[in-house]
Amino acid sequence: MASHDQTRKAASGESSEAVSVASRLLDWYDAHHRDLPWRVPPKALAGGARPDPYRVWLSEVMLQQTTVEAVKAYFRAFLEKWPDVGALAAAPAEDVMKAWAGLGYYSRARNLKACADLVAQRGGRFPGTEAGLRELPGIGAYTAAAISAIAFDRPAAVVDGNVERVVSRLNSIATPLSEAKPEIRALVERMVPTRRPGDFAQAMMDLGATICTPRRPRCMLCPLRADCSAIVSGDPEHFPVRLPKDDKPLRRGAAFVAQRSDGAVLLRKRPEKGLLGGMTEVPTTAWSARVDGATTEAGAPFAADWRRAGRIAHVFTHFALELEVFHAHIKGDAPEGHFWSLAHEISGEALPTVMKKVIEAAIPGATKARRV
Repeated sequence: MASHDQTRKAASGESSEAVSVASRLLDWYDAHHRDLPWRVPPKALAGGARPDPYRVWLSEVMLQQTTVEAVKAYFRAFLEKWPDVGALAAAPAEDVMKAWAGLGYYSRARNLKACADLVAQRGGRFPGTEAGLRELPGIGAYTAAAISAIAFDRPAAVVDGNVERVVSRLNSIATPLSEAKPEIRALVERMVPTRRPGDFAQAMMDLGATICTPRRPRCMLCPLRADCSAIVSGDPEHFPVRLPKDDKPLRRGAAFVAQRSDGAVLLRKRPEKGLLGGMTEVPTTAWSARVDGATTEAGAPFAADWRRAGRIAHVFTHFALELEVFHAHIKGDAPEGHFWSLAHEISGEALPTVMKKVIEAAIPGATKARRV
């Protein structure tokens, strides 16, 4: 009599090797999965629980280019404020940007709000297919596959950095990662099982995050070590192959922290589009590769007794930034296009990390939460 796996393989067209890999990986995941606030664990799924597409979507957007540990607190805070997509859609965009402050890549927050608005307009339900999800703002190929697999249990090739590393090592892919992505995706597509594809996707991510790590992978604990050609080569850390990185260009500028006698700080809102769009900042000069005049008090928006308060450095995706920080105590109304943020309100403003660094250089402790 044919085994369950053999019968399933014949029905689905999966190879016996793929079925074996998926089966061993899922067994490992059942015992060693990470406990994450947005995840429904295997036992609960087996008992009939289903993932909430809203939570899956929210976590996947937050996790784009951001670590799990950094996301956990933000995820919980968002759920407390906006427990479902309708609540998020009803929230003012400014409040969403404030709640996102510090998480980085702020276009994600703008797209998050736009996506919530559209889903709410369409009845409050996320589409279950990759194609349907790709039509929503801020959802690309990876995020659509992840939501489709995890929230709706549809077979989808979910390929993040962890999965790329696992597959590169399993197959000793010698092509540089920047060029090997289509090959890796094709390999993952052949590995995805018809049974529990959502758990399979999360198992691959967990394997890369906890066992098949970039440095010192714990190969002896890996459920797929018998299939891994990188172990045979004796150098798993060689994979994935990466081309040397170019140095990031350096831009410079000056930032101006104006403070009122009651501790309020002068702020303004950045344009909606572009880098840090819609976020809050102190006045700055343009950020330029040139240094003539860009890093002095000459670029201040108005005259004051500006005193140098230090220098901060920050790294964005495509460039590094150095800002000379100036501080002044001033009186009067806020100039046009600016506003005063009271001392107990500053920590709740939509300040990106780079601006928090600037304000802290001038007024240590100013961006920390305070009791009124």
